[in-house]
Amino acid sequence: MIKIHQEEDEGLNAAIYAELRRKLVTGKMAPGHGLSTRGLAQELGVSQTPVRDALSRLAAEGAVEIRSKRRVQVPAMTEERFDDLLRCRLLLEPAAAALALPHLDAERVARLRDIDAALDAAVARQDADAYMENNHAFHFTLYRAQPGNTLTRLIETLWLQFGPFMRVVAGRVNMSPQNDHHQAAIRAAEARDEKALTAAISADIAEGMGLIARTGLASSNGNGNGVAD
Repeated sequence: MIKIHQEEDEGLNAAIYAELRRKLVTGKMAPGHGLSTRGLAQELGVSQTPVRDALSRLAAEGAVEIRSKRRVQVPAMTEERFDDLLRCRLLLEPAAAALALPHLDAERVARLRDIDAALDAAVARQDADAYMENNHAFHFTLYRAQPGNTLTRLIETLWLQFGPFMRVVAGRVNMSPQNDHHQAAIRAAEARDEKALTAAISADIAEGMGLIARTGLASSNGNGNGVAD
């Protein structure tokens, strides 16, 4: 019986952690936003214990800051942190795309095309939430094609840190890209062209992060007081 309860607790903790990660990478929590364990627990329909456990794990990944038992918040973005995240993305994500290329079968490429169409529709109606969801889905459908898990997990950690900031910016600017690098990535995948694929992903990251940087770091950070209970 003890083992059964332990397995149930572990499953619940994993589910809460996964849901909070999803909220962060898709920007449902803003930079500087104070997080309430009680509020999150009520929203998710669970006790505060698995929420606290999930927040502790996220703090270890740099996604939230736990300043005290009652002070938890999504970190504000700084220029130094932004530049560091950009460098790491440009190192890891093109490499993940290259490793994924041999595993991109017709079904997965079709999935990428469907996601990109949904992303284009979100851009057309200036739906920032749908844009964030589909942009994340596109990149990780691609990266998860490669069989190793470690590289994808490292990339996810980066997205945890810039996702909240990206969402704030996406809600304030015209999201239409100058060039459709996702389409270029799909064409490269179909042609089995590793160089073109990595170039498309690099350009997508550089252009997207550049747009974020041009909006101004200070004006895009929240003003949350970080009080949680």
